[in-house]
Amino acid sequence: MALPADTHVHSEWSWDTGGPSSAAAGSMEATCRQALRIGLPTLIFTEHLDLTSWVVDERDLPGDLRVHADPDGEFHPPVLDVAGYLECVERCRRQFPELHVLTGVEFGQPHVDTAPAAEPRNTTAREVGASDLKALDRVNGSLHTLPVGGRRHEPSVLYRMWPPERVVREYLDEVCRMIAGSDAFEVLCHIEYAVRYWPSERVGPFDPGQFEDSFRQAMRVLAGSGRALEINLAQQIRPWILQWWRDEGGRAITFGSDAHEPQLLAKAFPEAMAMAEHYGFRPGRWPADFWTR
Repeated sequence: MALPADTHVHSEWSWDTGGPSSAAAGSMEATCRQALRIGLPTLIFTEHLDLTSWVVDERDLPGDLRVHADPDGEFHPPVLDVAGYLECVERCRRQFPELHVLTGVEFGQPHVDTAPAAEPRNTTAREVGASDLKALDRVNGSLHTLPVGGRRHEPSVLYRMWPPERVVREYLDEVCRMIAGSDAFEVLCHIEYAVRYWPSERVGPFDPGQFEDSFRQAMRVLAGSGRALEINLAQQIRPWILQWWRDEGGRAITFGSDAHEPQLLAKAFPEAMAMAEHYGFRPGRWPADFWTR
């Protein structure tokens, strides 16, 4: 079976890959070359769109990003250069005509940032406005932070402040609020994002069964909204996500490597496709179509 589109890919235009002027791992051109090497017909460059700052621990930040953090630990993510990104997409489309290159963003905290995005504060800042979002081929919604005392914090920071069980449960509660609070995205990314930072060295391996009710609740809310769930393959295949998504009425999925470097493109896709078929999901007519059941 042909590979589906990788619908969650980052390049030098995402702030956490170093930026277009650096020699960082992310490269749109190199990623397109890798797609041709592995037989991937379609990919969607979903660059980070983050409009609200959050608290970080400097230990979690690469050196080149620390310049964007205040002395009090508030991190201000660089704004996406929309014009530069779209120009790069067009160059790659001309350079690789046999490859289907689509546009997109990974919109972080859309329930918090929908209003600023819908009414850009300053066009010279080249932020994405509502009309820009509609012009993109895909808008993924993601949750990377939680509100605490009027400021937002990443799970990696919260695991040092709270019992780990609280971090996961509050993360999934916030996922529900995000789904209810924004219609700016069509796919929910990495519902298990908080699990990436689970402190296994301190409390032992992550047990999904301990949080089944919370995951299922978030999935029910997402399914009720008619949106798709991403099967994120940045870390590992998690069969329980697909099983619970199917059980809770989920009808559509996408596959995303969350690749920030070319060699990770379409990571573990054949295994994930087989698992999706096992749970009753089937491909659409085109590689970028949702898999549905």
